[in-house]
Amino acid sequence: MAVQKKPYVIAIEEHYWDKELAAKWGPGEGAGPPIIRDKLFDMYDTRIKEMDAAGIDVQVLSHGAPSTQRFDAETGPALAKATNDRLAEVCKAHPTRFSGFAALPTANPKAAADELERAVTKLGFKGAMIHGLSYGQKFLDLPEFWPIYERAEQLDVPIYFHPAVPHPAFIEAYLKDYLKSHPGITNAAWGFTVETATQGLRLVLSGVFDKHPKLKVILGHMGEGLPFLLWRIDHALSRPGGGCPNFREIFREHFSITTSGNFSDAALLCSMMELGADRILFSIDYPYVENQPGMDWMAHLAISTEDKDKIYSGNAKRLLKM
Repeated sequence: MAVQKKPYVIAIEEHYWDKELAAKWGPGEGAGPPIIRDKLFDMYDTRIKEMDAAGIDVQVLSHGAPSTQRFDAETGPALAKATNDRLAEVCKAHPTRFSGFAALPTANPKAAADELERAVTKLGFKGAMIHGLSYGQKFLDLPEFWPIYERAEQLDVPIYFHPAVPHPAFIEAYLKDYLKSHPGITNAAWGFTVETATQGLRLVLSGVFDKHPKLKVILGHMGEGLPFLLWRIDHALSRPGGGCPNFREIFREHFSITTSGNFSDAALLCSMMELGADRILFSIDYPYVENQPGMDWMAHLAISTEDKDKIYSGNAKRLLKM
């Protein structure tokens, strides 16, 4: 019997924290169990051992939320530059194991666009990851942020939209009754998905893809639920007066999604039926999620070897030019 060849695996939503940047966050930012924080700060020893143990060949590293999103227009650019420079040194030390997504100072869109270009052309990064609302206040589909997307289109790199703690007004209006008894409701259990799915929806409605028709976007966590809802959203917005007769078409053309932290057969099959296997990329969401469960899940999926290979690494190689 022929021995099955080990798949080449690229995981593209794998987080770390930069100690110098994290030290500047405000109260309450970056909270979490010590074991997770230790892994976020560990760039080599435990991280690479756990990659090897699970069979992950490459991590595309991205700074964990809130990264540089919460800083103002004056403070953010220098912090993002220094953070990206330090990540580039990590990638340079292990070029076969790590690549990177840039942190951007979105409160200063011109500086963010310039930093994206520097990170891609000088540091070799594969795009950028943006966390939540800019400065904790604004959705990033607003026209003031479009210089970032213009530059991403010119560079032919994707922007990865990742959750952060939702706007306080949303938490107050919708979740406050359950904060004490179920604190996870503000993050991965619900709040993260609602805010990031809303960002994805707003990007389509904003017209940014008409202005920048080659812009590429990534959403994690199996598309933040949007693949499941595409038909209904499209149907509602296609009605007379709905204002967007081609929502589903735009989404399927410009968005890719990842498996990060959502190892669900049903969610994957729905996403494959809506988007096709070419738009799904493998990721774990390390260290918030452990490597081995994600790898075990992929290994036992009842999908074709061809589609598995696309999800494991083929799509990342194409989209990120790896």
